[in-house]
Order: sequence, then C-alpha cells, then structure tokens
Amino acid sequence: MRGALRVHEADNVATAIADIALGEALFADRDIRAAVAVGRGHKVALAPIARGGDVIKYGFAIGTATANIAPGEHVHSHNLATALGSDGDYSYTPAPNRTAPAASARTFSGYVRRDGRVGTRNEIWILPTVGCVGNLAARVARIAGERHAGRVEGIHAFKHPFGCSQLGDDLGHTRALLAALAQHPNAGGVLIVGLGCESNQLGALIDLIPAERRAHIRTLSAQAVEDDEAACLALVDELVAGCADTPRRDVPLSRLVLGVKCGGSDGLSGLTANPLVGRMADAVAAAGGKVVLTEIPEIFGAEQILMDRAVSRAVFDETVALVRDFKDYFIRNGEPVSENPSPGNIAGGITTLEEKSLGAVQKGGKVPVVDVRRYGGEATLPGLTLLEAPGNDAVSSTALTAAGATIILFTTGRGTPLGFPAPTLKIASNSALAQRKAGWIDFDAGTVLDTGFDSAADALLDLIAATASGAATRAEKNEERDIAIWKSGVTL
Repeated sequence: MRGALRVHEADNVATAIADIALGEALFADRDIRAAVAVGRGHKVALAPIARGGDVIKYGFAIGTATANIAPGEHVHSHNLATALGSDGDYSYTPAPNRTAPAASARTFSGYVRRDGRVGTRNEIWILPTVGCVGNLAARVARIAGERHAGRVEGIHAFKHPFGCSQLGDDLGHTRALLAALAQHPNAGGVLIVGLGCESNQLGALIDLIPAERRAHIRTLSAQAVEDDEAACLALVDELVAGCADTPRRDVPLSRLVLGVKCGGSDGLSGLTANPLVGRMADAVAAAGGKVVLTEIPEIFGAEQILMDRAVSRAVFDETVALVRDFKDYFIRNGEPVSENPSPGNIAGGITTLEEKSLGAVQKGGKVPVVDVRRYGGEATLPGLTLLEAPGNDAVSSTALTAAGATIILFTTGRGTPLGFPAPTLKIASNSALAQRKAGWIDFDAGTVLDTGFDSAADALLDLIAATASGAATRAEKNEERDIAIWKSGVTL
C-alpha cells in the first residue's frame, strides 16, 4: 500500500488514503500513476472503464461510467453516475451460518433498572409534549440542575417544536418517539410536561407506556396549575430523591444496546471508521447484546446484503417492506430515491448513493438481522435490529436512543458537534479530522491504516466500556444534548 487502497480484488477503482499528486504512484508494487491530483477519500481508476461500464468498489457496482475512463484518472461525479432506481427485486437467499467471533469478557458498570434493562447514565429527563412548553422545560432543567448538582448525572430538557397542529401518522410519530424516550434506561426519572390544549395529549402519550414502566415518570399539564415552574421543580425534586442513590453495578457486555450511525461521511468512512464500528457490533452481538442500525435511505443499493442476513423469511419480508415503504415515501413527495449523497459527502469523495450505502452498512458488522422495528419502536432481541428512520443525523440518532440504545457510535469524515440523549462517541474516519477537531472527536479510526483493525478495535472497545461506565463523551462535555423528531406530514 502506498497512497491508495483497493478494498476488494474485483474493484476497478482504489481510494486515495492521502492527497495524491499528479504523476504519483498509487501503490508501491504496481506502476499505476495518478493522471491528475486527487484528494484524500477520492477514487482513482485502476483499469480502463468504458462508458456505460460498471464502476466497482467494495466488490459491487457503485454506478455507471458516463465517459471512458483511463487508469490513473479521477473517478467522481464528472464521469460516474448512479444506476439506482425506485424499483428493486429482492430474493430470499439466506447467507450460510458463519462462525461468530469469541465473546468478549469485558464488562461495564451500569445502572440495573427494575425491569432488568441496564442504563449507562442515571439522569433526569424532562420531555415536553409540545413546543409551547419547551422553554419551561429548559428553565426547570437549568434550575434543578444547579439545585441537585452531584446527586444525579445530569438533568436535561429535550426541546422540540412539535406536538400540536399535527395529524394522523405524523402526530403518531411524535407521540411514539416521546413515549419511547420516557422509558429509556438512562433516565432514572422522567418528567413529561404538557401544555393542556395540544394535539399530543398527555393521556394518549402515557397510554403508550406499559404500566410497569411508569413508576419513574411524573406528568404535569402547565395550564392546570397556577405556578407551573414551581410545580415542575417539585416533581423533579421527587424524581431525584427516588433515583439519586442508585448504584452502578458490574454487568457483562451483553447488557449493552449499541446504536450505530454515520454522518458527514467521506470516502474513507467505508474503509476505516464504519468497518471498525462493524467490529464493535460483532463484539456486542457475540456477547449477547443488541445492535441497532437505521438510516434506511442510506442502505439503498446495499439492502440485499442485509436481507441475506435475515434470520428468517419473516424478517426478510419485513426488511423488504421497510425498504419499499421508504422508497414510496420519496416517490410520494416527488423525489428520486437516489437524492443522496450530500454536498459534504461529495466533497469528501463519495459519488453515488450505492457507494455511500455499501460503506454505511458495514457499521452492522456481520451480525444476523433478527428484527425490524418501525419509528419509535424498541429493540428487544439480541442481534441486529433494523430501525425505521431517515438519514438525518439528529432524527436518526434520536430514533436510535428511543429504540433503547445506551451508547451510540457515530462515525464521521467531516465532523459534527451534535450530541444526543444517549452518550454518543464520535469516531473520525481520518486522522486529520481527529487532530483538527479534537474537541468534537472521541476516537481516531484513521489509525487502522497504520496499525490495522485489531489494535484499533481493542482500543475502541475499551473506550466503549469506559463510556458505558460513566466516562463523559466530547458531546457531553460540550453540553451538546438534543433531540429531533421526524416530521413527515401536514402541519395545520
């Protein structure tokens, strides 16, 4: 290896792992030279590719050449286009059973809740049913946080603009998402604050929460009391008293629920950070834990890979329905299903959705797909669960939290400061980003190009265990804690 990396023996392109100058050799052992200067993460042709021919990366076609391409030429949006359409014929061809990796003996120190689930934090969460009381929730969180500093690991309000003027499934999405967050094991206590006249009525939201999971939840309708701030603070005092003395206990890795996510990806994401996270998914699943993968539009073009890992025909059928429903969502709104990658992805070297998706699905490792959950649903089975949510970073990461993820691994090639209710580890695809944005990034996956995957995997698994045991992420230190709800319908 010199300046470029070929992922699969069938590939007719390689990816620059550093900036390559005009005339520079791509490999130490092959005389292929760059015909133009190529930036890190971008593709270079390894063989002649005729116009209309397949461009192959990861061993799969990532699109069609729109011009004749000579060896050494830059391959990108000027000569490569997606071949992805809205249709898709999927076959049920289960992959052979594979040998699972040895289960890790690692443990972490977590909070064992009444129903047996394990949290990685012991916090108080304040959830407004509607945007009208978002500032009230934030004010109460700030005052209560100062009042109870050190008694719990944080008091956080999660503001959002929705909950009123919504109809049908759109309102249902908001209600289901908030009900799921209220049950999260990282929240030792939850205050749900309503206004009183909103569409998202408190009673209907509480009805979505099983009775056995309501003991740590309090509710308040702001219009029903004279001093809403004082009433909220009194309820938070009660919640803090109920969970402040909860101890951490040593538990196996199997008690972890791992959410996997990518955002601001570049051409190296599918070579370094995403396959590294895939190893974490393998490790957690091998121990008996749960892994959740979402961003359904960002598996278009690679969905058959996941379908082949379905543990049953029923799970395969649910996966097909999930993908087709999401494609229909695009079509109903008059958008092509291939309207991706983003401008940042393109600048980082990703050209087509097929290329982005083939890199993105690697976050799920080789874990069998055991379940499919719709938006606001909870992952309940050991193994890999596919979760309905769009690719948007904030919306999908919130959905991962609502599904029960107690740690989120967020890979990025471009960087982002965002943080979410569950502890979120930012994993850089390249060392330059990790060094430049050290205040955002928790782990440098660019090291795999120098030291290999094994040592990086050991180090990242250690960091996951430490984070699950209470070590703060960069986003937590920066007080980056937000939610976003999927708005998919009409606003009155």
